[in-house]
Amino acid sequence: MNQELAQLEPRPMWNHFVDLNAVPRPSKKEDRVIEFMRAFGESLGLETIVDDIGNVIIKKPATPGMEDRVTIALQGHLDMVHQKNADTDFDFNTQGIDMFIDGDWVKARGTTLGADNGIGVASAMAILASTDIPHPAIEALFTIDEETGMTGAMGLKGGLLSAQIMLNLDTEDDDEITIGCAGGVDVTASGSYAQEGPAPDTDAFVLRVKGLTGGHSGMDIHRGRGNANKLINRLLLTASEQCGLRVASIDAGGLRNAIPREASATVVVGASDADDLARLVSKQAAILQSEYTTTDPGLEILLEPCERPAAVIGADFQDTLLRAVSACPNGIFRMSPDVDDLVQTSNNLARVRVADGQYQVMCLTRGSVDSEKMDLARAIQSTFELMGATVECTGAYPGWAPKPNSPIVKLVSDLYEELFGEKAAVLACHAGLECGILGTNYPDMQMISFGPNIRGAHSPDEKVQVSSVQKYWGLLLETLKKIPRTQEMQ
Repeated sequence: MNQELAQLEPRPMWNHFVDLNAVPRPSKKEDRVIEFMRAFGESLGLETIVDDIGNVIIKKPATPGMEDRVTIALQGHLDMVHQKNADTDFDFNTQGIDMFIDGDWVKARGTTLGADNGIGVASAMAILASTDIPHPAIEALFTIDEETGMTGAMGLKGGLLSAQIMLNLDTEDDDEITIGCAGGVDVTASGSYAQEGPAPDTDAFVLRVKGLTGGHSGMDIHRGRGNANKLINRLLLTASEQCGLRVASIDAGGLRNAIPREASATVVVGASDADDLARLVSKQAAILQSEYTTTDPGLEILLEPCERPAAVIGADFQDTLLRAVSACPNGIFRMSPDVDDLVQTSNNLARVRVADGQYQVMCLTRGSVDSEKMDLARAIQSTFELMGATVECTGAYPGWAPKPNSPIVKLVSDLYEELFGEKAAVLACHAGLECGILGTNYPDMQMISFGPNIRGAHSPDEKVQVSSVQKYWGLLLETLKKIPRTQEMQ
């Protein structure tokens, strides 16, 4: 156990977070963490259910004197985003997260931290294991695969839960109470292309874009941060037009829900044009660094010699591909006309992979208005279909419609003001929370989401604030104490 973190307050929660982060838990590979949670629930002598898809439900009776209170669900997701810096040697499939304390923050060395949503899961674990925290009957729901498809929430059947209130513990600002969120859909374009051998009198290079800030493709999309896929495509298109550059392969971006931080491409150019290419890349690097100096001060663009590849993309297809990626929308599509400062619809150009005669372009399109979300997805689909790609729109999930006048919203917002002497921001967010999906099978369940300050989620810069965790923990415990009686909900 990380003894340094285990001494933080509240100790039970941090101890469970340390234990959880020792278990590899990538999305779609949650077998180990499912067994970890099953063993945890059974070790407490609590009713523990693993459903057909892998969600874990642990039920705990009310503490004495709270038996007449409404049953609540505490909900978080077991998986975490796996991102690391290119120079970090780390295997997410076998290693636990290497954490450390930096002042008032907990961070990880070169990787994502897993505070999203490990803090929420650890909070529920601490309450389930407690002997001195007053609470009503609890149904703790730990879903799988939230980060790459929300298949756990989608697969949860009706009738497994009896709770009338759900506290989702997956918000990343401690002064916000979330009551609504965006839905999403994955848009994937793929196909094949003809290759040809490079001209004999050519030099080969690897072009790299690195050092971007990245972040959560929903919560951070409005911050205008650079997208590595877009930037490298801009460089490739310019160099192909001005230096006759030919592309052999592209490996850019990663997860759909992370703003791409890094991208690389293997390219060739006539030996007589190599110096021109170097000058062009240097000039374009200066331009991009100037454009992104505020949002991405660490941006680097490198051109490094390499061994000449055996094949390059056919000239006509290269031009078509680069122009299609250039045309693909990225970032904010529309702000909400009804809610101040809320992104209504956006797209994240998440992944571009071109190699060995096959290509794939992956996007995550988000929107709180389903019709507009799908319209943007169709626009992206049309862009790539025009180049002959096969395009699939999959994994669509609904948004969560806000209900600002529900009793649980009033209860938690009033408690926040009472505890901290100021009003919380009650709002909807542009991230994809599971509440909208869970509500399809539990339409009468009141839902709300809150959590501590987490910064840099979905990137190796992820960190969680210790003092904020303490603040959030106090609000959570006070909410459990004040959950209404059953007759008060009728």
